[in-house]
Amino acid sequence: MLVVAAVLGVLAFALAWPVPVALSRAAWPARSPAVALVLWQAIAVSGGLSMIGCLLIYGAAPAGSLIGAWNALVPVLFTGPIPPEFDVLELAAIVLAAGLALHLALNLALTAVRAERERRRQHQLIALLGDPMPGQPSTRVLAHPTPLAYCVPGIRTATVLTDGLVDALSPAELAAVIAHERAHLDQLHHLVLLAFRAWHSALPWFPIANRSERSVILLAEMLADDRARRVAGDDALRGAMLVVGADAGPAGLGDDGVIADADMLEARLARLDGGFGGGPARGLVLAASVALVTIPLLGYALVLTDATPV
Repeated sequence: MLVVAAVLGVLAFALAWPVPVALSRAAWPARSPAVALVLWQAIAVSGGLSMIGCLLIYGAAPAGSLIGAWNALVPVLFTGPIPPEFDVLELAAIVLAAGLALHLALNLALTAVRAERERRRQHQLIALLGDPMPGQPSTRVLAHPTPLAYCVPGIRTATVLTDGLVDALSPAELAAVIAHERAHLDQLHHLVLLAFRAWHSALPWFPIANRSERSVILLAEMLADDRARRVAGDDALRGAMLVVGADAGPAGLGDDGVIADADMLEARLARLDGGFGGGPARGLVLAASVALVTIPLLGYALVLTDATPV
């Protein structure tokens, strides 16, 4: 079991630092944002499973299997005594693994509840303050001079524009903006972003959590840009991006995590100008994503019931 724990520990370290850092600096995700987004999700899932599994399997090693450790420890959890084969480090590893798993799960649930509460509030506000846009279903226009566009997901979806934006854009540019926001809704980007926002919230001291959320936000924007390009063309999208992003500030954090900024806008504009080289083979990246998730699951399966050499 210690061999399995060591393998998962090495994988957890790699996915916590060098692999995400390298991916966040790579140029190819801009050419294949959908594939890169799958890889980021695989890194997050595999990293979490590996961190928890490394601690849990190390702690369960004296019993020879996870089930064996469960059977040995749970019955004496409140009554004692703890079996003598488990020392302090092994018990601490089990407690840390359970605490980490609970911490991540609770943060995901809390982030989801907060997001749903905010979505309901936004739907109420735009229903009260916005006017339907003729010819554009589920689209509301707010009376505000700042050029702004965003979407509100949920069972009821809404695309929200300001009249300052409508006045500033040409018909083609406006079509690009609407297509961009609807792509976010159709492709359920809010669910992907929710998971990474929860990860960042759970591990705010972890620099890679910020880097991962930022990269995923940028990839989601690029995917939505692709829809807008097909609908309205590159020139219309570029013009709309320059208007909407005119007030973009420096990189930073908002109340709900990473916020889009001027650097992201610059990367999206560079992509429109063809400023990135070709990407790797899609099949290779997808295979690597599957392998990343499979390795920790296989590790759990190997030590679930059968004793392995320590």
